[in-house]
Amino acid sequence: MAAVVHGYPSTMQDDYQLSMGRLIRQAVRAYPDAEIVHRNSAGEWGRTTYRENFDRIERAAGAFAKLGVEVGDRVGVMDWNSLRHYELYWAIPAIGAVFTQLNIRLPEDDLHYVINDSQASVVVVDETLVPIVENIAPQAKGVKTWVILSEGQIDHNLPNAVYYEDLLADAQPLDSWPNISETSAFAAGYTTGTTGRPKGVFYSHRSQYLHTYNTAKDLSASVDDVIMPITPMFHVLSWGMVQVAVMVGAKLVLPGQFSAETLGEITGALTDEGVTVTNGVPAIFTPMFEVLKSKGVTDLTGLRLLCGGSEPPASLIQSYQETFNAEVVHGYGATETSPIVTVNRVTEAMRERMSQEELNAYGSKQGKASVNIDLKIVDGLGNEVPADGETSGEILLKGPWITASYHGMPEEELADKFVDGYWRSGDVATIDAHGFIKITDRLKDVIKSGGEWISSIDMENAMIGHPKVAQAAVVGLEHPKWDERPFMLLVLRDGETITKDEIDEHLRQRFADWQLPEEFEVVDQIPATSVGKIDKKVIRNQYQDRYK
Repeated sequence: MAAVVHGYPSTMQDDYQLSMGRLIRQAVRAYPDAEIVHRNSAGEWGRTTYRENFDRIERAAGAFAKLGVEVGDRVGVMDWNSLRHYELYWAIPAIGAVFTQLNIRLPEDDLHYVINDSQASVVVVDETLVPIVENIAPQAKGVKTWVILSEGQIDHNLPNAVYYEDLLADAQPLDSWPNISETSAFAAGYTTGTTGRPKGVFYSHRSQYLHTYNTAKDLSASVDDVIMPITPMFHVLSWGMVQVAVMVGAKLVLPGQFSAETLGEITGALTDEGVTVTNGVPAIFTPMFEVLKSKGVTDLTGLRLLCGGSEPPASLIQSYQETFNAEVVHGYGATETSPIVTVNRVTEAMRERMSQEELNAYGSKQGKASVNIDLKIVDGLGNEVPADGETSGEILLKGPWITASYHGMPEEELADKFVDGYWRSGDVATIDAHGFIKITDRLKDVIKSGGEWISSIDMENAMIGHPKVAQAAVVGLEHPKWDERPFMLLVLRDGETITKDEIDEHLRQRFADWQLPEEFEVVDQIPATSVGKIDKKVIRNQYQDRYK
């Protein structure tokens, strides 16, 4: 990395620290009456404001300090998208401690690993999730106190457990908020551990502050917006949506606990509260579309749905646009990138020069790199690929909200994860003349057949466009002649059947005959990771002998 060159001194207050504590305090002063609409574990909705709720945040900070939590301590949190979770986003960093996200969808042994690796001394858990941590608690020797989020007393066997509401009732607001260094850790997140143990990423106050500014810009978020985070608040900080809402003074809607099967109340809030910005993955937005349509919704003008995790099918983007006049905005990032590094928003110049058909083709691209992100795509020799939209390589990233290491990982293990200060994403992509990237696969998921590469992602998205298909997954399986050949799993829409000839006919619109899958199988459910991505490792293991 190039050495920093110091020029002529400025007259600015460059020692003013960008911290999450300052962000919430200043937002409360600037937007005291901004509303927070929230849903609890019983499904009941409530309302408060930034100013009204800030008293609870200050008392929560005082309560944790009274528990003995000090600057630099890690506090684990397991909760849904709730008001209490929102309070903890601010109260824990307020005392200089590290808000440590515990992903409830991790396997039990991985969750236990995260608690121990982060050395959490206090763990806060919603009452509905207590059974999960009861099995872990005996081995979590470093946890001194378990704090239960509940409306009242519950049955449990957690040692040294106290109740959050009791702590707040007895606490005084924090006397003074420490002027924490902006380079100190504000929060911690862990990768979902699809390859080995979860890896720890500790976000600084500065990284998240700058990420928040940038995400607000890329989504054109303002005080006039209503923001509802659907992505879990325990996963990469819900992509920064809570911080974005607070920074711009937007109304915030917290939907609590929900699933793809219980989207009715969430979609009701989306329409009743006038939500204009939300986030999620295709696995949520697809059934949400059907629920909205079944309710007779016809107009959601102004709604931006930030879609990540996996590429949204072109059919999904088109359906939201044509049915509701809503915009599905594709974004890209990872736990290591805070997470947002690209957002797909076409420019006015592109609109003037391109046909609607050309613009539609851009909908499934991952978008342009954010202004503060140094992104390049390199081939196997480390050379940058041409910006022709065709030549593929690995995405490398550097910037103020990109991790430079993993928590506790030995130096020798970091060597293949970073190069010249860039984080290696493991994603294969192209870049075009407009700076838009298009991910074609993961390095580990590219199908290598007869010396050529086949994109599993492109094939999946093409297949989802078939009217009989609800979900598709494509992997490369070992083949005695061709190294690997594509294999496809399909989840069909209710009552449908499909043949190999129908699949081939549909795929030939975009793929050559040699690229078509040799075999397929119809299943009820496609294996998924804890964050809803297709678990290709499981599929490859399950069907590894198919072509042998």
